[in-house]
Formats: sequence, structure tokens, C-alpha cells
Amino acid sequence: QVQLMESGGGLVQPGGPLRLTCAASGSIFRINAKGWYRQAPGKERELVAISGIRINYADAVKGRFTISRDNAKNTVYLQMNFLKPEDTAVYYCYMATSYESYWGQGTQVTVSS
Repeated sequence: QVQLMESGGGLVQPGGPLRLTCAASGSIFRINAKGWYRQAPGKERELVAISGIRINYADAVKGRFTISRDNAKNTVYLQMNFLKPEDTAVYYCYMATSYESYWGQGTQVTVSS
């Protein structure tokens, strides 16, 4: 059974950095895409960044967030810099093969002074 485990969330001041990590456990082969989504209170879940054939970022995070992956470890990272209060959300890890998609349980990121 595949499980995605996120870590690295927490409380950070505006302008500060935070790094999220997501590691997959279990047998998962030929991951086509790894990425991050987020959901703020009262809003729908939205794409933050995804790494597949290309890397795509939401306009709101371009230039501030960087996604990276370690394929040997089935891990994906999200480096978040210059965080803003509007980045506050639960961040979800996502991985997909040609046949299945997987979600983590989410990690809370709160940007506040």
C-alpha cells in the first residue's frame, strides 16, 4: 500500500522560508508526476507546483517557490521563500503514475506575524 508522508509545515513569519518534504512508502513504480497542492479555509484545492514532463507553477508562487524531486528516494520537495499570509493553507503532496494517483494527508502552513 502506497502512502505519502509530508513534513516541514508549521508557523512562519511573513517573508520567511519553509521547506516541505514528501516521501512515498510502499511499492510505487514509474511515477510520472510529483507535485504540491494547497487548500485554504473556504477555498478549493489548487495546484501550487508540479513536476512531470515539465515543471509548472501557479502564478501566485512563481519566483518564490521551487519544486524539486529525488527519484531514487521517491521524494518531492517544495522550497518556499518570501512567504506571504495568503500562502497560509494545508499543503498536500501528490504523486501519479499512468494508472494511479496518490495524495498525502496534508501539512499545515501558517504565515503570520
